[in-house]
Amino acid sequence: MVFTKEEFSAKVKDIQGQSWYKNPIGFGIARIDRGQLDGTKTLQATFPVVNWNENFGSAAVFLNALKEAGEEIDTLKNEVVYPMSDTFLTSCIETFRPFIPEARGDAHKNVQLVSQLSTLPRELGLSADDFKVVFIFEDTAPLTVEGVYLKLYALSTGKAPLRSLNLNGAFGKLSNVAWSGNTPIELDWLRVNELPLKLSGKYPVIDFVDKFPRFLAHIIPADNTRILESSKVRFGAQLAAGTTVMPGASYINFNAGTLGAVMVEGRISSSAIVGAGSDVGGGASILGVLSGTDGNPISIGENTLLGANSTTGIPLGDGCIVDGGLAVFAGTKVYLSDEQIGKISVVNPNAKLTNLMKASELAGLNGLHFRQNSQNGQYIVTRSTREVKLNSELH
Repeated sequence: MVFTKEEFSAKVKDIQGQSWYKNPIGFGIARIDRGQLDGTKTLQATFPVVNWNENFGSAAVFLNALKEAGEEIDTLKNEVVYPMSDTFLTSCIETFRPFIPEARGDAHKNVQLVSQLSTLPRELGLSADDFKVVFIFEDTAPLTVEGVYLKLYALSTGKAPLRSLNLNGAFGKLSNVAWSGNTPIELDWLRVNELPLKLSGKYPVIDFVDKFPRFLAHIIPADNTRILESSKVRFGAQLAAGTTVMPGASYINFNAGTLGAVMVEGRISSSAIVGAGSDVGGGASILGVLSGTDGNPISIGENTLLGANSTTGIPLGDGCIVDGGLAVFAGTKVYLSDEQIGKISVVNPNAKLTNLMKASELAGLNGLHFRQNSQNGQYIVTRSTREVKLNSELH
């Protein structure tokens, strides 16, 4: 047993110095929701505490406790999921002993977690079998439902930057389920039990059917972040403090989101990112990697306005405007007058501009205003009236 913080540090150092040990990228203990018909199928994994490139002392304690519980530890695997046991919890508590008195609030979350797991599950009718200990050692394509959820948590909590994690094949690991509140229900179980459930008046209220839960089912947003309708943000999205997501046509997909205070009244598709101070107008749409960008993710800069019902299929820099109703795709031809080329060049000194260009050739430039000539229908680009904050390292 460990009685002092010095003894704890010595034990962690000893564990980390052993040949089998390796620091994980991410780890945590998850509560598992299993299939009602197929009890071997994991439908959802809930992580009360998410560790991502941090808390390596706790990682050492968890891995050593699993080893003491008789688990075969293989840190050469990219991703592993271990069963939790009473032996594991006892070992963790004995090692964390010096920190238990001060583990409250935001202090020592992993210590709080194992302490509560020693009593809380029994009060709720749960057992150790309802929990898993999950580790990710390399950022490769996820192998398990638990691994997918841990990565989605890392994104939604902001512990991993958007577009930084390998989510290839994530959809294939998750089951399409009916969600009633935060409870996932197997569709096959509903089909098998449809008759008795409906006859007894116990057929559940189904909110939606999807592989992913909603953002607010797992994430507590910052105090000054507003989400006016829970269905508008998918789990795996990332919302910076100050973001407002209005109801109606708004939607933010997984691995997409905002980098600062943003007004969202339109759609931010998968892998799209919007900079601080920007406004995604009502019904506006930023194309995602699966919806017309040839797999190239789109970034929108700061202080940019996407007008109502506009569509953006190219990256935009700071201080841009896309007029309402315009659809700007990579191949869209746009006209720039000599006068406007001069004005745009002031904030984009390295850009090569001509009178007639494809929109893709303007990707990422600052201070652009995409408009349409109401007489001949031609798309034109002028210098926007929005403020452009120049990069001091480049200008």
